[in-house]
Amino acid sequence: MSKHEVSGSTREAPPLPPLGTGPFRTRLGQISVIACFGGLLFGYDTGVANGAEGPMGEELGLSLLQIGVVISSLVFAASFGALIGGRVSDAIGRRKTIIIMAVLFFLGTLLVVTSLPGPEYGSHSAIGYSMLVGGRIMLGLAVGAASTVVPVYLAEMAPYEIRGSITGRNELAIVSGQLAAFVMNYIIAATLGDHITGIWRVMFAMCALPAVALFIGMLRMPESPRWLVEKGRREEALAVLKTVRSEERAEAELADVELVTIEEEHQPAIGLKALLSNRYLIGIVLIGIGVSMTQQLTGINSIMYYGTRVLEESGMTAHQATLANIAFGVVAVIGGIIALRNMDRLDRRTTFLIGLTLTTTFHCLVAIASQALPAGNPLRPIVILILVVGFVLSMQSFLNVAVWVWLAEIFPLHMRGLGIGIAVFFGWGVNGVLALFFPSLVSGVGITGSFLLFAVIGVVALLFVWRFVPETRGVTLEKLEEDVTTGEIHVITRTKRLAMFLTKKP
Repeated sequence: MSKHEVSGSTREAPPLPPLGTGPFRTRLGQISVIACFGGLLFGYDTGVANGAEGPMGEELGLSLLQIGVVISSLVFAASFGALIGGRVSDAIGRRKTIIIMAVLFFLGTLLVVTSLPGPEYGSHSAIGYSMLVGGRIMLGLAVGAASTVVPVYLAEMAPYEIRGSITGRNELAIVSGQLAAFVMNYIIAATLGDHITGIWRVMFAMCALPAVALFIGMLRMPESPRWLVEKGRREEALAVLKTVRSEERAEAELADVELVTIEEEHQPAIGLKALLSNRYLIGIVLIGIGVSMTQQLTGINSIMYYGTRVLEESGMTAHQATLANIAFGVVAVIGGIIALRNMDRLDRRTTFLIGLTLTTTFHCLVAIASQALPAGNPLRPIVILILVVGFVLSMQSFLNVAVWVWLAEIFPLHMRGLGIGIAVFFGWGVNGVLALFFPSLVSGVGITGSFLLFAVIGVVALLFVWRFVPETRGVTLEKLEEDVTTGEIHVITRTKRLAMFLTKKP
């Protein structure tokens, strides 16, 4: 039962009716599938370079530094796309922002695929390079927007009982997109590599298909009912809720959302002004930044971008590494399925702590194996492959999905797009730095030093989550908003943490 203070009085929202079953569940499933094309595009565009960079650099006459700029330009652009996308979605709506995002995906792909070849093919390399980087920046803006807007859209559409599994589908779509990129890269290289030039263009062109599907599909999808209520469009919000809930539940949820909206109307400020004037909101944004950076500092995207380089460093040939790299995509999808199954069963904090414990353990094991098994030992690449696969599986099963779900839940409605945008901006920034310098890191300190560094960061991240990150599972977004704004959420989390500690004492 949630309480909201309005004009000095306390009003209580009645308990929500049971979720129940019905055709509305099918409609909710359709909405999540269409929206998750954004996640699929996110995954494909971040994964396609892992295999396309070689032939791309050769045809365009790019140096290693230029290749690094091409890959990291998407990631750095994504940080700004996350920040801008969140603000835009707060202003014009989640649905319209996703439609604009689909257009950016298509146009960015077109620019990349039509980049002019290098001088040996009769063109000026600088022009082709500029086109390529420009297309990657456009794709990065779309990827960043997808990383913030799609999870928020799904969280606001989903009932709180299954919000974790619905929102988590986006992360499953992301890793499915990365797996699709790895598989398609290998198939295209194996079947067309000896017959045509510019096979990397075919690899990138595949991105256009889900972009068209996302654009057409979102034209038929509804706007977020919570955003509609905030904009005073009550009847539209109720009509949307009735398509994804029973009629009784839809009316009850609408009343709960309206209570929060009325409360916000009596606040002196909303959005950025409210954030800057409330120490609890500032605190939750800082925690959100920490959670987002923690996800990236595990090094997961370094593996997804440069997995073949790590495997080659371990002792595999280039062909073996390209084929073995598919294993990372496969276990990422398996881990995503495991995560969806557990998302509404395990607390978010518990999931974070299990995930960080496992990933840090695998970091240490990779470093030990790399040091104990000298170069040339036939077991070295096999053992390192198995351990890195274990790391990726742990990451996807317990961290990646949970992080995106938590970020989509934690911020109040009036600043949800802004809050997640700020948090993800910093996460993408860390991602970009790793994308730019990870090859140099591995070259400089080797696999042992690189993974030991990730392990040290993992220990710090464990302490951070245990001390600061609040719990969000099993609570309506409206109740979470009240608890976050007043700071009550930290009191509740400390009470649960103390109770957990006391129950473990003999």
